[in-house]
Amino acid sequence: MHEIDQRLLEESFKKYYFDNFDLIHVPDRSSEREFGYQKFNVGMNRHISLKSDKELHLLLITNIPSDVYCSNAYYSFPTLPMTEKDWQGADLIFDIDSKDLNLNCRKEHTCAKCSSCNTIFQIQSSCPKCNSTKFDTKSLTCNICISSAKDEVTKLYDILINDLAIEEENIQTYFSGNEGFHIYVTNSQYQKLSSRERSELADYIMFRGVIPETFGIKKFNFEESSFPELNEKGWRGKVAKQIIGSKSKKPKAIREIIAGSYTMFQKKLDDLKDVIGAKIDPNVTMDVHRIFRLAGSINSKSGFSKVLCKNIEKFNPFADACLLDDETIEIRASCPIQFKLKNRKFGPYNDEKISVPKYAAVYMICKGLASTA
Repeated sequence: MHEIDQRLLEESFKKYYFDNFDLIHVPDRSSEREFGYQKFNVGMNRHISLKSDKELHLLLITNIPSDVYCSNAYYSFPTLPMTEKDWQGADLIFDIDSKDLNLNCRKEHTCAKCSSCNTIFQIQSSCPKCNSTKFDTKSLTCNICISSAKDEVTKLYDILINDLAIEEENIQTYFSGNEGFHIYVTNSQYQKLSSRERSELADYIMFRGVIPETFGIKKFNFEESSFPELNEKGWRGKVAKQIIGSKSKKPKAIREIIAGSYTMFQKKLDDLKDVIGAKIDPNVTMDVHRIFRLAGSINSKSGFSKVLCKNIEKFNPFADACLLDDETIEIRASCPIQFKLKNRKFGPYNDEKISVPKYAAVYMICKGLASTA
């Protein structure tokens, strides 16, 4: 990143934090958590303790971080090295990211920057200028991406509330500030789960590793009486609803299952993975020592803020999380894809000098598609 671009981002982020202290707070039990931050073009600073909003706000204004983090874990000694912190438990956190959903729209809003000549172009097999096949990619998330991620959040809520008996008031959803959502579960019976147990919980949520025996189907001796009923909770009831449909259709459905093979039933279960399971990142859920982006802080990958979604259906990240001001900034932009922020369209731009609001300038600079240099 050019020094002049870094300076613009630092000035923009500092002004945001100074103007929006009301959005940025230390979480509950802050004295037991580990905080961390990263500065532009500098490595991570971890093992920090912050006990109040005042201490947090001072850190933000003094250091002007590119990214700010806080642990989901609780420790007796959060400032000590990891082996000496004395882990006491951790909130459950789930990450749903649109880049992991394998959506067809993605290729339409992905840019590439050639590693050989720095040409920026819409994604294709090689650079149109020098034919190099080595390039970095940047995605400008679209409404389809966000809508699909919201669908996964809805499925996750259903599993957490109806299958895992978590109270809805103990679940909060945040827009991550870039391409997805973070779902927090606090004050639950799952606080003390180890990494391995959280991995098993993630498998359940994703409907991963399912075998026919779970549903009464055996390779050599199918027991009809053990097949799940429609009113059962969890996996069994959901599979019964998908395969049987209704009570009146059960005899016919059972006959078809008996007539089929064990392998065919396994394929049916595999096909239901996307219907029943929620697409979370299991590595995030099982990590009991990870530090997560702090709510209210800016994501340096986009210039958007991590914000609480009180109504996820109505939430629009391109307006509701785009909180930098609209001071006019002159930049040189190479952005071959049109995007929309705060109900205003921008691009495409072909290596041209333009004047845009600060929030749009920062967005493109963070994506590597523009520069003030």
